[in-house]
Amino acid sequence: MHFVRAFCAAAAIGAVIQLHPAMAQEARVNVRGVITSFDGKVLAIKTRSGDVVVDVPEAAPVAATKAFSMADVKSGMTLGVTTIMRADGGRVAIDVRPISATAPQGLSDWDLAPNATMTNAVVEGTVAGTDGSELTLNYKTGTVKALVVPETAMSQAVPGTRADLKPGETVFVFARKEAGENLVAARVQVSKDGVRPTQ
Repeated sequence: MHFVRAFCAAAAIGAVIQLHPAMAQEARVNVRGVITSFDGKVLAIKTRSGDVVVDVPEAAPVAATKAFSMADVKSGMTLGVTTIMRADGGRVAIDVRPISATAPQGLSDWDLAPNATMTNAVVEGTVAGTDGSELTLNYKTGTVKALVVPETAMSQAVPGTRADLKPGETVFVFARKEAGENLVAARVQVSKDGVRPTQ
Protein backbone atom coordinates (compact mmCIF):
# COMPACT_ATOMS: atom_id res chain seq x y z
CA MET A 1 0.00 0.00 0.00
CA HIS A 2 2.94 2.33 -0.64
CA PHE A 3 0.83 4.51 -2.98
CA VAL A 4 -1.74 5.07 -0.21
CA ARG A 5 0.99 5.89 2.30
CA ALA A 6 2.54 8.40 -0.09
CA PHE A 7 -0.82 10.01 -0.74
CA CYS A 8 -1.69 10.32 2.95
CA ALA A 9 1.69 11.89 3.71
CA ALA A 10 1.13 14.50 1.03
CA ALA A 11 -2.41 15.18 2.20
CA ALA A 12 -1.24 15.61 5.78
CA ILE A 13 1.05 18.50 4.90
CA GLY A 14 -1.90 19.87 3.09
CA ALA A 15 -2.55 22.23 0.31
CA VAL A 16 -4.19 21.84 -3.03
CA ILE A 17 -6.51 24.19 -4.84
CA GLN A 18 -8.42 22.76 -7.77
CA LEU A 19 -11.61 23.36 -9.65
CA HIS A 20 -13.71 20.22 -9.37
CA PRO A 21 -14.45 19.19 -12.99
CA ALA A 22 -18.06 18.29 -12.27
CA MET A 23 -18.61 21.70 -10.71
CA ALA A 24 -16.77 23.79 -13.27
CA GLN A 25 -19.93 25.38 -14.63
CA GLU A 26 -20.95 26.33 -11.09
CA ALA A 27 -17.52 27.88 -10.41
CA ARG A 28 -17.11 25.80 -7.27
CA VAL A 29 -13.60 25.47 -5.84
CA ASN A 30 -12.14 23.19 -3.17
CA VAL A 31 -9.30 24.81 -1.24
CA ARG A 32 -6.99 22.72 0.97
CA GLY A 33 -4.07 24.14 2.86
CA VAL A 34 -2.69 25.72 6.03
CA ILE A 35 -4.09 28.92 7.53
CA THR A 36 -1.62 31.79 7.61
CA SER A 37 -4.05 34.41 8.95
CA PHE A 38 -7.70 35.18 9.63
CA ASP A 39 -8.89 38.68 10.42
CA GLY A 40 -12.48 37.67 11.12
CA LYS A 41 -13.54 38.17 7.52
CA VAL A 42 -10.78 36.99 5.17
CA LEU A 43 -8.98 33.67 5.48
CA ALA A 44 -5.44 33.51 4.07
CA ILE A 45 -4.34 29.98 3.16
CA LYS A 46 -1.02 28.59 1.98
CA THR A 47 -1.62 25.87 -0.61
CA ARG A 48 0.75 23.89 -2.81
CA SER A 49 -0.25 26.18 -5.65
CA GLY A 50 0.52 29.34 -3.69
CA ASP A 51 -1.20 31.75 -1.33
CA VAL A 52 -4.99 32.02 -1.56
CA VAL A 53 -7.46 34.32 0.19
CA VAL A 54 -11.09 33.38 0.81
CA ASP A 55 -13.86 35.61 2.11
CA VAL A 56 -15.72 33.94 4.99
CA PRO A 57 -19.25 35.37 5.35
CA GLU A 58 -20.84 35.33 8.80
CA ALA A 59 -23.38 32.81 7.50
CA ALA A 60 -20.74 30.31 6.36
CA PRO A 61 -20.76 27.30 8.72
CA VAL A 62 -17.48 26.36 10.37
CA ALA A 63 -16.79 22.79 11.47
CA ALA A 64 -13.90 21.41 13.50
CA THR A 65 -12.46 17.92 12.96
CA LYS A 66 -12.54 14.92 15.28
CA ALA A 67 -10.99 11.47 15.02
CA PHE A 68 -13.01 8.68 13.43
CA SER A 69 -12.11 5.00 13.03
CA MET A 70 -13.43 1.69 11.78
CA ALA A 71 -14.60 1.01 15.33
CA ASP A 72 -17.11 3.84 14.82
CA VAL A 73 -18.47 2.44 11.54
CA LYS A 74 -21.86 0.76 11.88
CA SER A 75 -24.19 -0.86 9.36
CA GLY A 76 -26.76 1.64 8.14
CA MET A 77 -24.42 4.61 8.62
CA THR A 78 -23.99 7.01 5.70
CA LEU A 79 -20.37 7.63 4.70
CA GLY A 80 -18.49 9.73 2.19
CA VAL A 81 -15.64 7.52 0.96
CA THR A 82 -12.99 8.71 -1.48
CA THR A 83 -11.30 5.87 -3.35
CA ILE A 84 -8.63 5.28 -5.94
CA MET A 85 -8.33 2.22 -8.18
CA ARG A 86 -5.70 -0.44 -7.60
CA ALA A 87 -3.94 -2.19 -10.46
CA ASP A 88 -6.19 -5.22 -9.94
CA GLY A 89 -9.34 -3.11 -10.37
CA GLY A 90 -10.22 -2.99 -6.67
CA ARG A 91 -10.90 0.23 -4.84
CA VAL A 92 -8.82 1.39 -1.88
CA ALA A 93 -10.12 4.17 0.36
CA ILE A 94 -7.95 7.24 0.89
CA ASP A 95 -10.52 9.14 2.97
CA VAL A 96 -13.53 8.00 5.02
CA ARG A 97 -15.92 10.22 6.94
CA PRO A 98 -19.52 10.10 8.15
CA ILE A 99 -21.93 12.41 6.35
CA SER A 100 -25.57 13.37 6.74
CA ALA A 101 -28.11 10.66 5.98
CA THR A 102 -29.90 13.24 3.81
CA ALA A 103 -26.85 13.88 1.59
CA PRO A 104 -27.33 12.86 -2.07
CA GLN A 105 -26.02 9.34 -2.66
CA GLY A 106 -23.98 8.15 -5.63
CA LEU A 107 -20.53 8.21 -7.23
CA SER A 108 -18.74 11.25 -8.60
CA ASP A 109 -15.25 12.37 -9.56
CA TRP A 110 -13.40 14.03 -6.70
CA ASP A 111 -10.23 16.11 -6.68
CA LEU A 112 -8.53 14.77 -3.55
CA ALA A 113 -6.19 12.67 -5.72
CA PRO A 114 -5.77 12.00 -9.45
CA ASN A 115 -8.62 9.82 -10.77
CA ALA A 116 -10.26 9.65 -7.34
CA THR A 117 -13.95 8.89 -6.89
CA MET A 118 -16.25 10.02 -4.10
CA THR A 119 -18.92 7.54 -3.02
CA ASN A 120 -21.74 8.78 -0.80
CA ALA A 121 -23.50 5.65 0.38
CA VAL A 122 -24.91 3.60 3.24
CA VAL A 123 -22.75 0.96 4.90
CA GLU A 124 -24.18 -2.43 4.01
CA GLY A 125 -21.47 -4.47 5.72
CA THR A 126 -17.83 -4.67 6.79
CA VAL A 127 -15.39 -7.56 6.55
CA ALA A 128 -12.00 -7.57 8.29
CA GLY A 129 -9.11 -9.01 6.29
CA THR A 130 -5.34 -9.26 6.36
CA ASP A 131 -4.90 -6.04 4.33
CA GLY A 132 -7.55 -4.03 6.13
CA SER A 133 -11.34 -3.80 6.37
CA GLU A 134 -13.58 -4.01 3.31
CA LEU A 135 -16.62 -1.76 3.29
CA THR A 136 -19.65 -2.62 1.19
CA LEU A 137 -21.37 0.65 0.31
CA ASN A 138 -24.89 0.82 -1.10
CA TYR A 139 -25.82 4.02 -2.96
CA LYS A 140 -29.35 2.90 -3.92
CA THR A 141 -28.61 2.16 -7.58
CA GLY A 142 -25.54 0.04 -6.98
CA THR A 143 -22.84 -1.04 -4.55
CA VAL A 144 -19.12 -0.37 -4.16
CA LYS A 145 -16.55 -2.32 -2.17
CA ALA A 146 -13.74 -0.21 -0.72
CA LEU A 147 -10.72 -1.45 1.22
CA VAL A 148 -9.86 0.64 4.28
CA VAL A 149 -6.16 0.24 5.11
CA PRO A 150 -4.14 1.56 8.08
CA GLU A 151 -2.99 4.53 5.96
CA THR A 152 -6.56 5.60 5.08
CA ALA A 153 -7.39 9.04 6.47
CA MET A 154 -10.50 8.95 8.66
CA SER A 155 -12.14 11.91 10.39
CA GLN A 156 -15.49 13.47 11.16
CA ALA A 157 -16.83 16.99 11.22
CA VAL A 158 -18.07 18.40 14.53
CA PRO A 159 -19.44 21.85 15.39
CA GLY A 160 -16.78 24.53 15.36
CA THR A 161 -16.52 28.31 15.55
CA ARG A 162 -14.67 31.04 13.74
CA ALA A 163 -12.32 31.14 16.73
CA ASP A 164 -11.00 27.75 15.53
CA LEU A 165 -9.63 29.39 12.36
CA LYS A 166 -6.11 29.92 13.70
CA PRO A 167 -2.78 30.24 11.88
CA GLY A 168 -1.08 26.88 11.50
CA GLU A 169 -4.30 24.87 11.38
CA THR A 170 -5.11 22.81 8.29
CA VAL A 171 -8.30 23.78 6.51
CA PHE A 172 -10.68 22.56 3.83
CA VAL A 173 -12.88 25.22 2.25
CA PHE A 174 -15.74 24.54 -0.14
CA ALA A 175 -15.96 27.87 -1.93
CA ARG A 176 -17.55 29.54 -4.91
CA LYS A 177 -15.81 31.84 -7.35
CA GLU A 178 -17.54 35.17 -7.78
CA ALA A 179 -17.08 38.00 -10.26
CA GLY A 180 -13.58 39.38 -10.14
CA GLU A 181 -12.19 35.94 -9.23
CA ASN A 182 -13.00 36.42 -5.52
CA LEU A 183 -13.41 33.19 -3.56
CA VAL A 184 -16.25 33.08 -1.03
CA ALA A 185 -16.55 30.23 1.46
CA ALA A 186 -19.76 28.19 1.47
CA ARG A 187 -18.47 26.04 4.33
CA VAL A 188 -15.20 25.59 6.19
CA GLN A 189 -13.71 22.65 8.09
CA VAL A 190 -10.59 23.13 10.19
CA SER A 191 -8.20 20.84 12.06
CA LYS A 192 -8.39 20.55 15.83
CA ASP A 193 -6.19 18.78 18.37
CA GLY A 194 -4.01 17.51 15.53
CA VAL A 195 -6.85 15.87 13.57
CA ARG A 196 -6.88 17.27 10.03
CA PRO A 197 -9.74 17.41 7.54
CA THR A 198 -8.94 15.63 4.30
CA GLN A 199 -12.03 15.41 2.07
